[in-house]
Amino acid sequence: MGTSKNTLDVRLNKEATLLNISPFFIDNERKEVNFSTNGSEGHAKLSGKIRTIHSSVHQKVLEGGYCASWVVKLLLSKGYTVHETVRDPDDEKNAHLKKLDNASTNLQLFKADLLDYGALSSAISGCQGIFHVASPAPARDVSDPEKDLLNPAVKGTLNVLKESKEAGVQRVVFVSSVAAVMMNPNWPQDKVMDENCWSDKQYCRTTENWYCLSKTMAESEAFEYAQKSGLDLVSVCPALVLGPMLQPTINASSLVLIKLLKGEQQCVPNRTRYIVDVRDLAEALLLVYKKPNASGRYVAVDHRAKVKEMVEIMGSQYPNYNYPKQFTDGEEDAVQLSSEKLQRLGWKLRPLEETLLDSVKYFEEAGLVSRS
Repeated sequence: MGTSKNTLDVRLNKEATLLNISPFFIDNERKEVNFSTNGSEGHAKLSGKIRTIHSSVHQKVLEGGYCASWVVKLLLSKGYTVHETVRDPDDEKNAHLKKLDNASTNLQLFKADLLDYGALSSAISGCQGIFHVASPAPARDVSDPEKDLLNPAVKGTLNVLKESKEAGVQRVVFVSSVAAVMMNPNWPQDKVMDENCWSDKQYCRTTENWYCLSKTMAESEAFEYAQKSGLDLVSVCPALVLGPMLQPTINASSLVLIKLLKGEQQCVPNRTRYIVDVRDLAEALLLVYKKPNASGRYVAVDHRAKVKEMVEIMGSQYPNYNYPKQFTDGEEDAVQLSSEKLQRLGWKLRPLEETLLDSVKYFEEAGLVSRS
């Protein structure tokens, strides 16, 4: 399978704030990108235009541009001109982007492929900042994880970083995942998992957690390259991304809620979910780009909730759904994740209720679910 990418090329019509997706690049023409900070930290300025790339193999965790769409929306709302690269600009699944406010004047779609080093070079040329969002994720078991998942994730990431370095990019924001944090059996059970915890690569291989391995490999090799080359790299590791959708295709994380609403199983494991709102994630990516003192990794988790609690919240406002009736409790999940570092940077979280209820409202409006 090939890999696609989305690039967002953002011309700043006013003061900047960035965005998230895959890589986004800032070009040296037009106005400036302000890296605003609080108090005595001061601020730095960049000229330019921003571009993002979004990669995919098979089905993506952020499939159909779930996170990317919110980033585009955020940028357009702030007066940016956005150039986004997609596999096929004329595909109907990209039509929603053209309907966003300011899209008719400030959005252009370009055809590109993340693994095409030459195409990537021309896209990044003259840019100052990049957001590298999304990674290949299998829709099902893969027969050849090295070929279908691991190599594309690492190669695509390194392509972006190498071209960014050559082009003189000032900062790259890489979207990783808590999948690159949590798979570590050697981490003390009573110790909160934070940015210092990395998933164990051998453990991921042994347990055949290929997506976790791909995110861990891509992020760790990205930091290795950045350290050797001197490239300014910051990563964000989001948890399960939920919230209303903008794109027409159903992304894998939204299916978690849709299945609960449809009652596909009347008895479900009452597992713990670590959740981040897609809108909060977009803001987090923008935040770590803007803050000159941002560095290293940032875990992005809004809330920790059991499946039963999530069902109760949705049922309180939307009772007429065929929710699961039984919840089985297994061994208590002792893992705890912390976003303290990101919150110290100024990240704000919305309530879990808002994330879940806004999701259901969208699913109804889109005709993806119907009340029984």
